[in-house]
Formats: sequence, C-alpha cells, structure tokens
Amino acid sequence: MDAARDYAQHIPMRVIAGMLGFPPEDGPRFREFVDDALEGVNLTPEDRRERMGRLFDYLLDQVRDHLAHPRDDLTTYLANVELYGSKLDPSHVAGTMALLLIAGIDTTWSAIGASLWHLAKTPADRERLVAEPSLLPTAMEELLRAYAPVTMARLVKEDMHWHGVDMKADDWILLSFPAANRDPAQFERAGEIVIDREVNRHAAFGLGIHRCVGSHLARMELRVALEVWLQRIPAFTLADPTAVTWATGQVRGPRTLPLRIG
Repeated sequence: MDAARDYAQHIPMRVIAGMLGFPPEDGPRFREFVDDALEGVNLTPEDRRERMGRLFDYLLDQVRDHLAHPRDDLTTYLANVELYGSKLDPSHVAGTMALLLIAGIDTTWSAIGASLWHLAKTPADRERLVAEPSLLPTAMEELLRAYAPVTMARLVKEDMHWHGVDMKADDWILLSFPAANRDPAQFERAGEIVIDREVNRHAAFGLGIHRCVGSHLARMELRVALEVWLQRIPAFTLADPTAVTWATGQVRGPRTLPLRIG
C-alpha cells in the first residue's frame, strides 16, 4: 500500500475540512490546492494565478454558503465575527481559510509520512514502539526533530556577510528547521534518531513569537495517526526504497510511500 497517499494525506484533510465545515468529499480538491501553492514552482505566473483563482472562488462560495446557512464550524464563526464593529470582508475570511488549508494539511501529512518512513526502515525503533506504546509521545518529538517538514522563507533585514556569504537587504533566504534541529551545539548525538531522547527543544514548529499556532493540533494528529497505525499494523517495511518520492519546495515529506505489510 502507499502509506502517503492512502493514509497520511487523508488525516489532516479530513480534520481541517471538518473544522471549516467543508464537504469531506472535497478532499482531493484540497490536495490539488496544496500542491499548487507549495510545489507549483514550475508553473507559469499565468497558470499559478489561474489555479489560485480557482481556490479563492471555491472559498468565497463556501463563505457565502455559510452566511446563508450558518452552522457550528470555524467558517461560520469567521464569517460573522466583528472586528472594530464591522464584520470581516468575505475575501479576508477566504484568505484565512486558504492559510488554514495550505499550512494545516501538507505539513501534518508530511510529518506523518516521514515518521512512517523512518519506522518502516528502522525495525528496532518500530518494534520498540509496538512493545512500549507509552514511549510514543517522546519518540514523536524525536521524529519531528529529525524530519521537521517545514523550511521557512525570510527577508534579510540589512546588508551582511555571514560565514563567507554576502547577503543584501531584502534578499530572500530559506531557513532550514531540519538543519537547526541537527545542530551538535544544541543536541547530543544530533545526527542520530534517538526515540527516547529526553531533552529535545527542537524547532520543528518554530520558536518564540513565530511558533506555529497549529502545533498542538498537528501533534495530536501525528500521535493519533501513529498510535492507530502501530496498533493495527505492527509489522511493515519499505516495499521498494527506490520508489519513495519526496515533495519539493518549502515542505518536505513523502509523496509516495509504498509499504509491505506483515
């Protein structure tokens, strides 16, 4: 089975769709939106605008439907909340929902997929978690440290020279959270995956004021996904290591993950 497409990708799509009050059958559409936003680097500007336009048309239709037929979900709340005495513009609500879809889906399915990939190729860790399920929360943090899915873009504030590299104000740079998480100055045995690591202040969700607002939800989804998988499927390996494919762009995780069960 393909654990990425047939398992990991479905979990955050259903969770976010449920929170927003979107039809669960629209899941494949969300996958397309996420791919366009995060991996559409080779699209022409015209194609990118057209695809993003389809996303916002869909979201605006959802806002209008929730205004006409209120229900108990986040979209209805955002569509009716007031800021400084006025309701939010529908385009503002659609933008917030787009952020939730894009930021809340791919990151989590990538973390789930990368964790399953590690356990499939590391039988000692998999067998230990099956035998000691209480270790899962600690192991999960180590898997987040080792396979942090997000790399963030930032603008250089002022001209600077750093470690032999010249950078100008307003240059774009990519900050690799996975690289920070393997800093030997911060972690003992930084290059190893130690599933019972006790001290683990990793940066998978960022730190400080830029910390991911959805980190608790992502942790819950990852824990439940791994917990249920290991209960139902305690024995699994990579069917073909060369057939595993990974995402390109700012979020890294398996796009295809063929596993052999049993």
